[in-house]
Amino acid sequence: MSRIVFLFLMVFTIISCESGSKTEKEIEKVKVDFDVVRFDRKFAKATPESLPGLQQEYPFLFPRQYPDSVWIQKLNDTIQQEINTEVAKTFPDFSEETDDLHQLFQHIKYYFPEFEAPKVITITSEVDYKNKALLSNGYLFIALDTYLGEDHKFYIGIQEFLKKNFRKEHIVVDVAGEYAERYVPKAEGRTFLSHMVYYGKLLYLKELWLPFKSDAEKMGYTREELEWAQANEEQMWRYFVENEMIFDTDSELYSRFLYPAPFSKFYLVLDSESPDRVGQYVGWKMVSAYMKKNDVSIKKMLETDAETIFNNANYKPKK
Repeated sequence: MSRIVFLFLMVFTIISCESGSKTEKEIEKVKVDFDVVRFDRKFAKATPESLPGLQQEYPFLFPRQYPDSVWIQKLNDTIQQEINTEVAKTFPDFSEETDDLHQLFQHIKYYFPEFEAPKVITITSEVDYKNKALLSNGYLFIALDTYLGEDHKFYIGIQEFLKKNFRKEHIVVDVAGEYAERYVPKAEGRTFLSHMVYYGKLLYLKELWLPFKSDAEKMGYTREELEWAQANEEQMWRYFVENEMIFDTDSELYSRFLYPAPFSKFYLVLDSESPDRVGQYVGWKMVSAYMKKNDVSIKKMLETDAETIFNNANYKPKK
């Protein structure tokens, strides 16, 4: 019997790989056009004399409430000049990142044909790491000074769990996250399950859109953190079930298991070994299980409530 099961799994895997390869070939043909504007360079090269021309070309980057003297002062600010220098070192060009964005936009448009690629504008933000990539009115703004490498001197004093993703390779992951939030409805309830499934849907879209990135990168984990989550998936799920957390509405569970932090808080000895946001990881695996076991479209899944997904996923992590 075990041999039959093994052969079935082998055939299933081969068919799945062939299907996935066919889909990727179709996605490669999807046409998307977009422009990339290195505004960070334009501003770095600006002078008080050329500033009015820059303001006329990009008025949305110069809020009216600030007089010209503010921008002239910024041009001459030594900290801003150092930021310009460091960004120029890390991003002498933007070709690899543009290729990644092109692949991402192709995947989004394949699954959501109404998608229109944005105009990409690279900026500096005085290391505003809470707004690394932003979407607004058809524009995608990317703050390059938040992607200089986790060990960069600008990030001294920032907690390790945050700055581990301050790398250029993570730009496309952050952008995918921004777009995923546009397609996934907010959690419909206050239960822990509702919020786990919400983040699970976001990660499921990343899984579809970023086949060229590892699962660790999609989660914003190191390889070791992902391996920990994979090895402990069954124990984590059992902990949530046995402690009756699934339908609990205590918002403290969000900060313990869903939000960025140094680690997840089981209040056990293993806490210091665990990565943060393990509830998101479990939600991702639950949504993936639901999609494998139910013949529904992606758009239908995104509209499906958390309890229905829970009831029909038959999510049972292996020991």
